[in-house]
Amino acid sequence: MPASPLAIPDYRRFWIARFFSVVATSGMVVILGYQLYDLARSDYGMSITQAAFQLGLLGLAQFLPLFLLTPVAGVVADRFDRRSVAGFSLCIDLCVALTLAIVTQLGQLTLPLLFGLAALHGTARVFIGPALSSIAPNIVPAELMPKAVAINSMAWQTGSVGGPAIAGLLFAGHPSLPYWTSTALLVLAAFCIFGIRRLPPPAGSRDTHPVRQIREGLSFVWNDRFLLGCVTLDLFAVLLGGATALLPVFARDILLVNGQPVGADGLGIMRAMPGLGAALVAIVLTRRPIASNVGIKMLLGVAVYGAFTIGFGLSHNYYLSLLLLAGIGASDMVSVFIRNTLVQLHTPDAVRGRVSSISGLAISASNELGEMQSGLAAALLGAVGAVVFGGVGAIAVTAIWFVLFPELKNARSFAARYRSS
Repeated sequence: MPASPLAIPDYRRFWIARFFSVVATSGMVVILGYQLYDLARSDYGMSITQAAFQLGLLGLAQFLPLFLLTPVAGVVADRFDRRSVAGFSLCIDLCVALTLAIVTQLGQLTLPLLFGLAALHGTARVFIGPALSSIAPNIVPAELMPKAVAINSMAWQTGSVGGPAIAGLLFAGHPSLPYWTSTALLVLAAFCIFGIRRLPPPAGSRDTHPVRQIREGLSFVWNDRFLLGCVTLDLFAVLLGGATALLPVFARDILLVNGQPVGADGLGIMRAMPGLGAALVAIVLTRRPIASNVGIKMLLGVAVYGAFTIGFGLSHNYYLSLLLLAGIGASDMVSVFIRNTLVQLHTPDAVRGRVSSISGLAISASNELGEMQSGLAAALLGAVGAVVFGGVGAIAVTAIWFVLFPELKNARSFAARYRSS
């Protein structure tokens, strides 16, 4: 038994691929959102509220492919080599980054083109998510999974810190540079994924009709109250509490430094701060993983996430806002770490791809539909009112789930119910 998942060569390749892909896509999405908002304000003459609503539509454009294709992606991850599924999906994202680099370089950006590329990015993500999530339990012993989840989260969060910050700095040099960088990083990520040994699908996974497999995956989550509570907690809490969708509004029109809007550079730092807070917590969790009273701590993490969101909405000081964003990421990391570990260890390998796809749909719904909700709320309440409303909603969801799903608060440890094949 190795002391750390990083002692396993395939896991190292997996971790590097995850890190590079997160740096690439997080930076790409931040700049895409800023360009869309700026294009709507300047070239299309939209007001602040109208342009903010376009950000909501951008979230919807990324979510629709996820909503439509998630059941298919879960079956694909359970029927085929998960390494190949993840690698080819990364190549689709690579094409999105390359196209954005070329059209930005040529100055040919339009709103319809940005919406179309966002939808293609969402399509790639729907297949990357369940395939990647299902790889780790196949290459890491169950006893090391809590550490693996923490290290996975560190890759995700450090990438989320570096991606937007680097993209913001590169954007200042030339608007196309973030996309060229994302293209190169996605090439490296795909190379690492294809370097992992083949991962044959679980025995008998192709004996059942795909439509029946979709029903089995949905039924498994629906009938397991513990998994259902974990998945829906994240869905509704982040759906209401997401503040990051409106960060371009805060960067361009609300937060000032020396009397000037913080702009794209400030937006990059703002988008990086939740990842920084989460990365610091992830580093602690790799050394001292949470082991007791995991359910209560997961619920508490969501409630604190809502409180920091309210604080960010009310803040008009740029530097205080950065600290509050870091707090949002840190509290969210606690909840995500516990939920991801519980979902992986409480799911049999034969349905892990489908369960991961459903969990991924919940996460994506909370993010992309959260952007849509934030855009609509901003049109009605203003950006500040929308963020505060969302934070209050996240706290309310935590209280409701505490009552509806006692299985969550009663979870004491990460004891696995199933062994990986």
